[in-house]
Amino acid sequence: MSELVSIITPLYNSNDFVGNTIKSVLAQTYQNWELIIIDDASTDRSAKIVESFAVKDERIKLIKLDANKGPAAARNKGIKEACGRYIAFLDSD
Repeated sequence: MSELVSIITPLYNSNDFVGNTIKSVLAQTYQNWELIIIDDASTDRSAKIVESFAVKDERIKLIKLDANKGPAAARNKGIKEACGRYIAFLDSD
């Protein structure tokens, strides 16, 4: 059995790119992953785009922060929520 990989993606105002970011993960041949996207209080449609993917694939999880704390805080939150044996970081753009 293959090990779970947790992919951590901080998200802030990336509505032009985040859809392609998610599609790139979905296109991987390795399928035992979880994609944890941490919305760092975006003011655009980024979170809505992620939600549209998350309802179709339970491996995609969206966590929303109440206030903008920066990419390091978002990554740290993702690490705390990760269940995988391995951690990979992927920027939203």
